[in-house]
Amino acid sequence: MLHVEDLHVAYGVARVIKGITFAVGAGEIVTILGSNGAGKTTLLRAISGLAPITQGRIRFDSTGSGESESLVGIGAHNVMTRGLCLVPEGRQLFPDQTVMENLELGAYRRLRAGDSKAVAEDLARMLALFPRIRDRLDQKAGLLSGGEQQMVAIARALLGRPRLLMLDEPSLGLAPVLARQIFDSFSKLRQEGISLLLVEQRAWLGLGLCDRAYVLESGRFALEGPRDEIMRNPDVIDAYLGQAADCGPREAPA
Repeated sequence: MLHVEDLHVAYGVARVIKGITFAVGAGEIVTILGSNGAGKTTLLRAISGLAPITQGRIRFDSTGSGESESLVGIGAHNVMTRGLCLVPEGRQLFPDQTVMENLELGAYRRLRAGDSKAVAEDLARMLALFPRIRDRLDQKAGLLSGGEQQMVAIARALLGRPRLLMLDEPSLGLAPVLARQIFDSFSKLRQEGISLLLVEQRAWLGLGLCDRAYVLESGRFALEGPRDEIMRNPDVIDAYLGQAADCGPREAPA
C-alpha cells in the first residue's frame, strides 16, 4: 500500500532522515520506535507532504487496485484526499471550537461534495468507537481531558475515510489506562480494513498490536523485522521494554 524508498529529508544543512526504506501493506499495523530527536515526527510529516524531501520516492495505492502513485510534491491536501491521514503529535485540535465542529473539519471535503448522509453514518461509528466523546459534542475541545482530545483527533482523521492512518505519539501525556483504551480501538480499525502506521515511545503499546516494527536512530533504521523478533532483541528490551512488566499484558496482533 505505502512504499517509501531511499527517503532523505533535511532542514537546511541539517539532515534528519538519511535514506529510509520501508513499506506498509494493506491491513497491516506497523510501529516505528525511537528516542526523542531520532526523526520519527519528521518521517511522518514527509510522508504527509509537510516536510521537505531532498531525495527518495513515496508511493501509495489509494484505491486498492495495486497501482500506486507518487505522493512527492503533490501537497499535503492532496495526500489527504488520496486516503492517507495523519493524527499529529499533540492532537492539534481547535480548542475554542466544539467537539462537533472539530469533527466536521475532518469531513469538510466530503460535506462540500454533498456526502452528508454518509458522513452522519461515519460519525455514528466514531461515537460508537469512542463513546466517551458522545456526550461532549457541544463542549469546547479545549475543555476535554487529554485522552478525550486524542479520541477526537483520531475520529476527525477517520471522518476523512483514510485507507492508511498515521499516528504520531498517540499515547503522549495519557495515563496508561486511557492509552490502552485508545490502542484497543486500533485493532477495531484494522478489522474495518484500515492500515496503521504508528510512531510511539511507549514500546509496550506500539509493539503490543503491530505486525512489524522498525527502530529509528539518528535518521536511519537500526533494526527492523516482525514484531516478535523485535520484542526479543536485547537492545530493544534494554532501551524500550525495561518497564513493560509494570504496564499490563501485551496484546497479540489481530
